[in-house]
Amino acid sequence: MLAGEAVVAIWNGVAEEGWETNYAWHLQEHVPERVGIPGFNRGRRYRAMDAATHPALFTLYEVDTMQVTQGQDYTNRLNAPTAWTRAAGQFSRDTSRGLARVVASHGPGVGGVLLTLRFDAAPDAQPAITALLREAAAAPRITGAHLCTADAGASGVVTEEKRGRTDIGAPPTWFALVEATDTAALAPLLPEVAMLAAGARGPFQRGLYRLEYLRTKTAWAP
Repeated sequence: MLAGEAVVAIWNGVAEEGWETNYAWHLQEHVPERVGIPGFNRGRRYRAMDAATHPALFTLYEVDTMQVTQGQDYTNRLNAPTAWTRAAGQFSRDTSRGLARVVASHGPGVGGVLLTLRFDAAPDAQPAITALLREAAAAPRITGAHLCTADAGASGVVTEEKRGRTDIGAPPTWFALVEATDTAALAPLLPEVAMLAAGARGPFQRGLYRLEYLRTKTAWAP
């Protein structure tokens, strides 16, 4: 299960010349900084496993509550980006960031590979989509299946960290995350036909990612 009732989910690419900067900043400063915020419990970094997955990176922060994502501690960090954050941000591409409530979360733990599925849906589709996630969680070699809905207002707030960025697109609305031991376990799950039958709407943005880095709650100082 996810470590909290809310998440910050970020999909983004990196300009070819910016990968070295991105790895150093993300691993040594940015994820530790975020996980050091009160109410942030765990941070994960993933990288695309195939050419069909776009953009190349997915980052997930697991947070106590939705209120934490809109609270003063997090807002203070967003409005006081470090010099390294500003420098790394210049290399970001195709960014989509959602502050989201966890609607459902099943499974015993973190998997080494992850399916992300972004889509749209009417609120009354939630029970049927949740049932699909519950079925996915029971499949062989699946370690977790989670359904999240983003808050458009909270996700769209313009902070100092965002100011001047041209790579930031629309936030996701709904998204599913399914974790597993291997990609073969993920292949048959949440097919488009089943999602449509449950009331989900496209376009469906499906990606396969491998876990590169995980950090749990620790103190951090610049």
